[in-house]
Amino acid sequence: MKPMLGQFIRYGIIGVLSNAVGYLLYLGITAAGVGPKLAMSLVYVLGILQTFTFNKRWSFRFNGATAPALVRYATIYALGYLVNLLALVLLVDRLGLPHQWVMAGLVLFMALFFFVGQKFWAFRQNLVPEQGG
Repeated sequence: MKPMLGQFIRYGIIGVLSNAVGYLLYLGITAAGVGPKLAMSLVYVLGILQTFTFNKRWSFRFNGATAPALVRYATIYALGYLVNLLALVLLVDRLGLPHQWVMAGLVLFMALFFFVGQKFWAFRQNLVPEQGG
């Protein structure tokens, strides 16, 4: 349990810094006239690329193959992207809630979703059980 707590703390530090920068970038892009969904999409891709490296090396100290881990990581974030997009459509377009608050709430919700996905799938140390002999 202690190693997971350390991972969660490191993941949290990276997440807070990354999401703070991403959220400010999102606000700047939308203030410049870009629509919320396109702005979210642009910031999302940048965030995936940046956090993969930090989470792989520091949060989870993953020493497995990079390419398969990146595919798993991208898959988790693709699912997260769909959740973000659907939330914007439902909560902003349909219900008229302010996009700034919707995105702020999504940042918190998705942080837990991504930690679990990374811990137990993307950066799992032993995806293939060792063959007993």
